[in-house]
Amino acid sequence: MPHAIRFERTGGPEVLQWVEVEVPPPAAGEVRIRHQAVGLNFIDTYHRSGLYPVPLPSGIGQEAAGVIEAVGDGVTEFVAGDRVAYVGGALGAYSEIRNVVASSLVKLPDALSFEQGAAMMMQGLTAQYLLRRTYRVKAGDTILIHAAAGGVGLIVCQWAKALGATVIGTVSSEAKAKLAQANGCDHAIITPGESVSARVREITGGEGVPVVYDSIGKDTFMDSLACLRPLGMMVTFGNASGAVPPFDPGLLARMGSLFLTRPTLFHYIARREDLLAMAAELFAVVASGQVRLSINQRFPLKEAATAHRELEARRTTGSSVLLP
Repeated sequence: MPHAIRFERTGGPEVLQWVEVEVPPPAAGEVRIRHQAVGLNFIDTYHRSGLYPVPLPSGIGQEAAGVIEAVGDGVTEFVAGDRVAYVGGALGAYSEIRNVVASSLVKLPDALSFEQGAAMMMQGLTAQYLLRRTYRVKAGDTILIHAAAGGVGLIVCQWAKALGATVIGTVSSEAKAKLAQANGCDHAIITPGESVSARVREITGGEGVPVVYDSIGKDTFMDSLACLRPLGMMVTFGNASGAVPPFDPGLLARMGSLFLTRPTLFHYIARREDLLAMAAELFAVVASGQVRLSINQRFPLKEAATAHRELEARRTTGSSVLLP
């Protein structure tokens, strides 16, 4: 029987279990996929820890790439043998074989590997909506991206640089600063140790930036607001340090009539036409070489607990994949 990672209670990485699972024939509108690579994302740790509650017991993981083995009734867009990738839908990507709703899939171009497909759907599509839809970065902009050496961060740095922007990024070490700079980050700020807002004001001649992309959350939120110029946009898209506590919205007015948004990928890809358009733009920019995917860690799928420990300890850079 095939195996999958499941958890019956929330907690640390030790709650993740490698178990046998039964995979029935795909239902109407579904396909059965044999995974070749599975994406590892910080949101997975939120589901496991209970920060984002899910019904228990539960599978885990939201993105993967593989080959279709069978299709259910009514599926016309895909056939057995297609190379595909997906993000979203029911949790359970940490598995060798599973059934997936066909509407969540995109065909993976032959020019891209399964590892690239698994590593880019969550993080790459997040970078796409951040840069092209939430705030549309243009040539001449100066932007701030936190966790610049992470999976989303490295993609954002490269893509923003290709768009003609100046990129400021925060990192946690000198090694990560060098990695970010090698991927398009013009100014790497090492934290803790430097005041991010002070450095941003210095770099921008006191003006501030039009947009901050912040996946850290509680620990960086207020300093991120202080980096913005009047009418700037604060994009808080993650909670690596914990959720941002409640605050008086009047603060946004006092700091320059700032905009604040808390986007999630799944609202941006809720319509299939948006998913296909976003994936096409992402695949094109990767295939062109303007964005290189840095898959710096590979873990056996059954060792997902180890992968979570490395991720939460900030010992990973770029993207990570789990291999069945």
